[in-house]
Amino acid sequence: MRAPFEIGGVTIPAGQRKTVDISVGTFSNHMPASIPVRVIHGRRPGPTLFISSVVHGDEIIGVEIVRRLLNSRLLNYMKGTLLCIPVVNTYGFISHSRYLPDRRDLNRSFPGAQDGSLAGQLAHVFMREIVKRSNYGIDLHSAATHRVNLPQVRFQDNSPELLELARAFGAPVALEAPLRENSLREAAGEVGVQVLLYESGEALRFDEYAVRIGLRGILNVMHHIGMISKRKASIGAAKSVLAHKSKWCRSPVGGIFRAMKTIGDVVNTGDCLGYISDPFGEMDEPVTANLEGVIIGRTNLPIVNPGDALYHIAAIKKIQQAEEKLTQMEVDIEADPLFDEDEII
Repeated sequence: MRAPFEIGGVTIPAGQRKTVDISVGTFSNHMPASIPVRVIHGRRPGPTLFISSVVHGDEIIGVEIVRRLLNSRLLNYMKGTLLCIPVVNTYGFISHSRYLPDRRDLNRSFPGAQDGSLAGQLAHVFMREIVKRSNYGIDLHSAATHRVNLPQVRFQDNSPELLELARAFGAPVALEAPLRENSLREAAGEVGVQVLLYESGEALRFDEYAVRIGLRGILNVMHHIGMISKRKASIGAAKSVLAHKSKWCRSPVGGIFRAMKTIGDVVNTGDCLGYISDPFGEMDEPVTANLEGVIIGRTNLPIVNPGDALYHIAAIKKIQQAEEKLTQMEVDIEADPLFDEDEII
């Protein structure tokens, strides 16, 4: 029998599940604030993996991914320990805000400090209680307000192990992305914890395809690191499109934007992505692709100013092959028995 797992002053025996509320102070009305963590401590030894969501308070898609993960029968005979944190930024989640009440971005506040700002204190607690108890992590995000992202997994450059994990995850696109200063990924890497970043969908919305990709990707990673057995049905026949850089295509002028392309579309340099007109229709400025690749993000807001980010394009070389992979992945997800009604409700 494995030794029990300790977190937040609570002991979880091997083979048991428990929800632990890790205190992060109080709200302004004196209600206690906490980071709720669902701990599954397997009977057999294995790695510790954390799944975090809502680091940005309005990026809620990870909540549904975590809910479905915790209901998966594949966890019944799991090795190692799984830490699921569906809502990290409790303050922002309640107020439907990306930020904390002090207007700070939690994902630019790591590793934090015990006597720092509210964001710094929350980051400090998360590092101490979650990250430093783990071997791996998957951080779930969505696009910011008025944007939408194609499901994609981002991994640190110059890390062969993270590249393997990204390939195992099996998102439509695996993007080699530089670390952001004071981000969770950067801080976790500095203490030896490998973290993947999953981006999909849009703020304050659920997207079924993005949820399915996220759930299947987490299970794929858990199988890859030896926490669960592989299902009989294939979980990821189509391989990810690998990209080593990306670039935003920005608005050349201000006006009303009419989009002609969307996420998942494959484009060549110079392709027309849409048009910008003035409110009277006297001007029509084309927006063209500045990169050959696949669209992994776009704005949903038609009102644009000069320099506004319109399309996020991941650079790829084999256009036709990428298009085939993206199409096959949609077919695979629709046919995967993991998403039978009994599994997701």
